[in-house]
Amino acid sequence: MGDANGDLDNAGHGRDRYLFIRVLEACNADCFMCEYALSRDSYRFTVAEFRELLPRAWEASVRYVRFTGGEPLMHQDIGELIRLGARQQMKMSVITNGFQLPRMAESLADAGLAQVIVSIDGSSADTHDLYRSTPGIFDRAVEGLRRCRDLSILTRVNTVVGPHNYTEVPALQRVLSDLGVGQWELSALKLDRSMVYPSPDDVVACCDPVYEPDDAALLVPLGKRFYGDTAEERAQYFERSVPPRAGRPVCHVVDDVVYLDAKQGVGYACSCLPHRGGVGGAVARREGRWWLDTPAFRAHAEQFRGQGPVSCQGCSTTAAGYSDDVARLGRVPEWNY
Repeated sequence: MGDANGDLDNAGHGRDRYLFIRVLEACNADCFMCEYALSRDSYRFTVAEFRELLPRAWEASVRYVRFTGGEPLMHQDIGELIRLGARQQMKMSVITNGFQLPRMAESLADAGLAQVIVSIDGSSADTHDLYRSTPGIFDRAVEGLRRCRDLSILTRVNTVVGPHNYTEVPALQRVLSDLGVGQWELSALKLDRSMVYPSPDDVVACCDPVYEPDDAALLVPLGKRFYGDTAEERAQYFERSVPPRAGRPVCHVVDDVVYLDAKQGVGYACSCLPHRGGVGGAVARREGRWWLDTPAFRAHAEQFRGQGPVSCQGCSTTAAGYSDDVARLGRVPEWNY
């Protein structure tokens, strides 16, 4: 059922949906793989915009809201944005590099933050600070995770893996397990060039035990292996640098995810698509208002529903695993996207 402006109901599958909002593009880190490194862009998604968006998001079955950037903790109203969503019974999440997390953890908890996702790519300050070109960021991220854990905020770490750091993964697994992190995503590094590993066999030998550890106390990554679970996926990854995708015949992520690039006023049906050049979304802001499931958005989603498993070049392991779990089980546990 739609309204006069063309907003549609959700797909009718009964699952709760995730709404990602890029609330700013500014960032205080200098990560080599990121287009927002050290950005000082002035755009900020406003509290007024979020207030207007929330009712239609609820009507579209959104129950999880995840703020991303840039660095969301640089947004001066991030606490109020979280508080506003939590008051509307939304489960609120942020993706952060963790640099400001130790000093902000308590205020974020007071605002109603349910989950924090921290990006960590190395098992120590010696490596992670180098990869992120930001001295002190590893220790701050770890301390922030510890404080959030103690404040009963669900903790998750996202790790970008490539030839530079795959040997760090087993040690990082132990660090995160000892820290009591609740979830962990390992996703392949994606650059506009091929990823060349000295030895694919060494990658598998190094990282396979991470996914099937002998020690039950170790944290196991979400979703698929970053280099693929099958021989076909591994060939695609090591020979063509294409990470594992959702299994055929369709991608189910597009039924459950809306990603808003707030600055551009564009919506995408997956959190991976806006980071791949040349992928068009759908206009999501008209006449100063936000619209989620417009006919244009549903057409965009339907395109990738069928094409994603055969053409997507930048899927995350969590997205691929989520889609396959939906196909197999019909539902996915809370926060498993």
